[in-house]
Formats: sequence, C-alpha cells, structure tokens
Amino acid sequence: MTGEVCPMTFVKAKLHIERLAAGETVEIVLRGDEQLRSVAMSIKAEGHRIESVRQEGEHHRVVVRRGE
Repeated sequence: MTGEVCPMTFVKAKLHIERLAAGETVEIVLRGDEQLRSVAMSIKAEGHRIESVRQEGEHHRVVVRRGE
C-alpha cells in the first residue's frame, strides 16, 4: 500500500481484512507516519486490532487481526 494516498490506503487495507476469517491476521506495509496514524485509527474503528507495528526505514509493517 506504499504507493496509495489516503483514503485509498485504508480502502485497500479494508478489502484485504474483509477476506480474512475472524481472528486471522494480515500484514500491511504502509509508508510514513501519516499513513500509519490514519489507517490504524480506521482499522480500530472497524473493530479490528493492531497486533504489532514494526518500522523499517520509512515503511511500517502493521499486523492486523480481524475482529468478529
């Protein structure tokens, strides 16, 4: 998702999350702090959980667990 601009970043992340069964995880790669803040806030608002965030240079690897 590193080439996307909000809100499309969250829309694409949401599509990936919706393919999961409840409790499954997906790793999403985001670029920059702004993408991380906005996508993380939207993911939590949708009822999902951020399991971990790992920074690698200008990118963030975010593991998301789908809620029920």
